[in-house]
Amino acid sequence: MIENFQANGLPVLIGSLPIDDHTEAVKLVFRDTPEIPLWVQLPVYKEEGMIAQFLSGLPGLIIEKERAYIDTSAGGFGEDLLKFYEDYIAVVEGGGELSGSRFVLTEDGAAGFFEFTKQLKVVSVPPVAVKGQITGPVTFCTGMNDQDGKAIFYDEQIRDVAVKLLAQKARWQVRELSKFGVPVIIFFDEPALAGFGSSAFISITKDEVAKCFNEVIEAVHSEGGLAGIHVCANTDWSLVLGSSADIVSFDAYSFFDRFILYSDHIRKFVESGRILAWGIVPTSKAEDVEK
Repeated sequence: MIENFQANGLPVLIGSLPIDDHTEAVKLVFRDTPEIPLWVQLPVYKEEGMIAQFLSGLPGLIIEKERAYIDTSAGGFGEDLLKFYEDYIAVVEGGGELSGSRFVLTEDGAAGFFEFTKQLKVVSVPPVAVKGQITGPVTFCTGMNDQDGKAIFYDEQIRDVAVKLLAQKARWQVRELSKFGVPVIIFFDEPALAGFGSSAFISITKDEVAKCFNEVIEAVHSEGGLAGIHVCANTDWSLVLGSSADIVSFDAYSFFDRFILYSDHIRKFVESGRILAWGIVPTSKAEDVEK
């Protein structure tokens, strides 16, 4: 996996752009980062929000006008849960097809993925690698609630379901993008990890986070892909660097002074042949961008 890819300081994007046209987004990607292009998320559309984009396939999912949640109290929830695990076992252990399963991305929710693959079919020069992304398990499970407004991370059963869903959606991306004959990188975006260890997440343990990471990363590795973790702020970097991720992406522009405090973990990570992705182009403040 990692031995088949050399980063060589090449630029790569995170995933979302502040525009509303997927065709234009693909053009921008191939113009500015042709070596490692990616499919683009456009959060101007609510169905492409960080949580909303990967909800499909969850048992007990209720989507209302301004709210999506898991209703574990509904009469048919037990049957939905059983069907989820049957579908999961079918594609993981039973040799069932991922395509056509509940674990695929759809054009309704991820138009950028399909616009991207359309463009990959006609490029004259193949890229060095291609990149996909998905919301990480901690961010997803702390950002999605049940019917009582409680984050599903705190329900061990539903957390297990959500992590398995994300793992297989990531695995499906690797399988689809591998058709283009170059290394595939899948990033798990984890902005919520900026709050790890704070009072908001005080009951979440390192072991729980590590278990989530292991499952989703293993799914990517099982298809021959490279797995990355991106955190856009500061966090407990020992947790991220100690995972089995091949690439760790951090905000070097704003948080390098805090990242470097984990020098021992960084050294071990790099010496194992893995890759640091340096987020050096600022996006938060207009004055920083102008500089």
